[in-house]
Amino acid sequence: MSRVQTITVGPGDSDQRLDRWLKRMFPHVPQGRIEKMCRKGELRVDGGRVKASTRLQTGQSVRIPPLPEPGQIEAKPKPKINEADARLMRDMVIYQDDHIIALNKPAGLPTQGGSKQTRHIDGLSEALQYDFAEKPRLIHRLDKDTSGVLLLARTREAAQKLTAAIRHKETRKIYWALVAGVPTPYLGEIRYGLVKAAGHGKHGEGEKMIAIHPRDVDHTDGAKRAHTLYATLYRVASRAAWVAMEPITGRTHQLRAHMAEIGHPIIGDGKYGGSGQENLGDGWGAQMGGEISKKLHLHSRSMTVMHPFTRKPLTVTAPLPDHMARSWETFGWTEDLAADDPFEAL
Repeated sequence: MSRVQTITVGPGDSDQRLDRWLKRMFPHVPQGRIEKMCRKGELRVDGGRVKASTRLQTGQSVRIPPLPEPGQIEAKPKPKINEADARLMRDMVIYQDDHIIALNKPAGLPTQGGSKQTRHIDGLSEALQYDFAEKPRLIHRLDKDTSGVLLLARTREAAQKLTAAIRHKETRKIYWALVAGVPTPYLGEIRYGLVKAAGHGKHGEGEKMIAIHPRDVDHTDGAKRAHTLYATLYRVASRAAWVAMEPITGRTHQLRAHMAEIGHPIIGDGKYGGSGQENLGDGWGAQMGGEISKKLHLHSRSMTVMHPFTRKPLTVTAPLPDHMARSWETFGWTEDLAADDPFEAL
């Protein structure tokens, strides 16, 4: 073990996080050890207690308690991310600063691990850690087959503030979808409650949500109120429509279950739209056939949040995934046809 040391912060280290400053000098000391020393008050700056995220200033004195020698700590091996997956993650980035990373998540890649899911955003996010003390943290989720904007926090403090903003409904999300038929009225809202279906069959019945009439929500065990705004933007005769949706609440499968309940399931949605049902117009049937992909046509187009540190509104927008872009091209639609806020009339 080393002796107690006191080191003065030099001019080149001003405004650097304490944990990163310490890791640069003592790379063998793990992050968990640094945070523990802060919690116990063993690691101090100018005699005061600090956090691992405390930013240092030139001339400050850092008291460092006895540390083990490099060979005395057995570092845990980090899971290896292959170069292809690392490149995939970096190519997803559509915005980043010192606090937030925004990804355009592809359809088919889970947000987190689960049953038989070993490759997911949470596990691969280490590729975006760079010189930060910890890998980016998830603050919300998207379904496996839903593409679009997904925010990650680069620090614990940013994660806490962004999570609180979501919890207090201080964020705004707009989704785009291709749905069966043409919803009318063109601008509307859906208030059906949602309850998880019973059973855990091989087709995932246990993960399916059932819509409940608003008057029955309070009398249905496990049901939760749900609220979605929708706007019909463009249509293909009576067969299909480009719809924008804004979830006011954030229930599991909310948008998919709500659109199916009003008779306009999202194209490619085998769970709520009947993957074997052909779409013949006027709603229902999740498969259009022809050149239209069988993949789910649901995309998290944009997310607006008050930046946790600048306190200015931040809007991140994600281009359509390839399978939806091909469908849009087939119908002669372009992304710039949609207004930034399709819900101004509501």
